Amino acid sequence: METFQQIINGDKPVLVDFFAEWCGPCKAMSPAITAIGKEVQGKARVLKLDIDKTPAMSGQYNIQGVPTFIIFKNGKAVWRHSGMLDKYSLQQKLLSFS
Repeated sequence: METFQQIINGDKPVLVDFFAEWCGPCKAMSPAITAIGKEVQGKARVLKLDIDKTPAMSGQYNIQGVPTFIIFKNGKAVWRHSGMLDKYSLQQKLLSFS
């Protein structure tokens, strides 16, 4: 199984959704995140990280609120957004790095 570092160090862009189970906006975004993951297969990757289960990661990437989306390319964070975003905008932003 690949590690988080191996995944984000790849040459494909990776959208990471930092979320929490108790977060209403995160729940509202969940179907869009799942759909984006299916639609960008082969071009990009999508990961979901529960901040309550991965506190070290949340601290490492300075997650202050959820949902927070970070796009990584070649191991570097190239884009970041906190709060809800429509599916189309998020998907277009992710694909702009592929």
